[in-house]
Amino acid sequence: MMNNNSNNGSDARQTIYALASARGVAGVAVIRVSGPQALEGFCAISDIRSEQIRYRKAQLCELKRCVSRETLDHALILAFKAPHSYTGETIVEYHVHGGVAVIDGVLEELGSLSGHRLAEPGEFTRRAFENGKMDLTEAEAVADLIHAQTTLQQQQALSQMGGALGHVIGTWRDDLSNILAYVEAEMEFPDEDLPIDINQEIRPQIIELCTQIDAHLNDNRRGERLRDGIKIAIIGAPNAGKSSLVNMLAQRDIAIVSDIAGTTRDVIEAHLDIGGYPVILSDTAGLRPDQIGEDVQGTIESEGIRRALLVAEEADIRVILYDGATDTLDAHSYMLEDKYDYTLAVINKADMGGMLEHPDDALRISVRDNQGIDAFLKALISKIEAVMKAGKASEDSEAPIITRQRHRTALIACRNELGRSIDAKLPELIAEDLRLALRDLGRITGKVDVEDLLDIVFRDFCVGK
Repeated sequence: MMNNNSNNGSDARQTIYALASARGVAGVAVIRVSGPQALEGFCAISDIRSEQIRYRKAQLCELKRCVSRETLDHALILAFKAPHSYTGETIVEYHVHGGVAVIDGVLEELGSLSGHRLAEPGEFTRRAFENGKMDLTEAEAVADLIHAQTTLQQQQALSQMGGALGHVIGTWRDDLSNILAYVEAEMEFPDEDLPIDINQEIRPQIIELCTQIDAHLNDNRRGERLRDGIKIAIIGAPNAGKSSLVNMLAQRDIAIVSDIAGTTRDVIEAHLDIGGYPVILSDTAGLRPDQIGEDVQGTIESEGIRRALLVAEEADIRVILYDGATDTLDAHSYMLEDKYDYTLAVINKADMGGMLEHPDDALRISVRDNQGIDAFLKALISKIEAVMKAGKASEDSEAPIITRQRHRTALIACRNELGRSIDAKLPELIAEDLRLALRDLGRITGKVDVEDLLDIVFRDFCVGK
């Protein structure tokens, strides 16, 4: 079990500092300092004495260089006394003017102070976790909130930061601890006439817990998709207009558009917000495996087609795009419609007078003339919503609690241990499986020895967090 009272030994820790806002010219920049010497450092570079500091209230002060006492800036500061702060340590936040010279000057003076050092990425949030201010899932949610690009990503991060996942895991831990207590009672007092049949009492509870965990595991990875992005592959024959469609949706030229077949040789990705959902849109090479030659160009195009088919395999949704200027339905593209779920058939170049027919009455659009695009986006959003709803037990299901592969891996391990405990015959074996299941749940929130997990969890943070 990790000691969450590390603040008791905070005097041995260095005080850390970093720019907490984005670097660049701005009206205001925020520099955060956390640790046992945060107040001492502030007094060293300002005109305010320690007895004048008003905690949790903004104060105007003049920041000065330590030696020359040259003025650095006129700034607002906010001081928070341990343990009532984000990190659980004493914190001073400097709200300075956002010029590069001002920021660098303040950071330079902080770096010259004894016991101060520049923070590592994610170190402020890591200290908050170590000091018991949040669990691991809430710490991860801070990073997710910082990187959220859509409203739905923001809402999911806020839900997790508010303890949604931690609450569920905590409830399961409590239930599992109670079950384990029954088993250990039987082992500790085998000669006692216990009032209940242990196996008859605990097995239904374990089965119920397994059912609850299964319901969250069978969520079609909704949380991970929302956090990482829903994968949409644009697939079709050469010159169907795949690159033009990607450029139109991205509202910028990210793919080369040409009348020459085989222009796109590699997979090109665009990260978009479509209907509030984060989307990774992939432009792929044209499908024409029967026309690949043996020369160098043919070999390159063959590799592009192989990658296109791999992207189609891994995608959540496939947009099958047909060339509406022709009269023949591309067989390679049509085969993919039957192979995969969540496909959307679209005929492009509807303005060019082609006679192409589709058995299922595909959508008709013209990227060039912007025809049918609203209907296409509506249909695409409908497909996205269908993918996201596929893992919901009902329309009233709450937001997904599993947002990372780390959570899923630990829950699968926990579920396996619980399943093994149901089949175990001896109390000693049941107890060991339950202990392992508790450990796996603890790995999600950090209620175990998780030193080996911390670097993985916090490495994606920016320095000021």
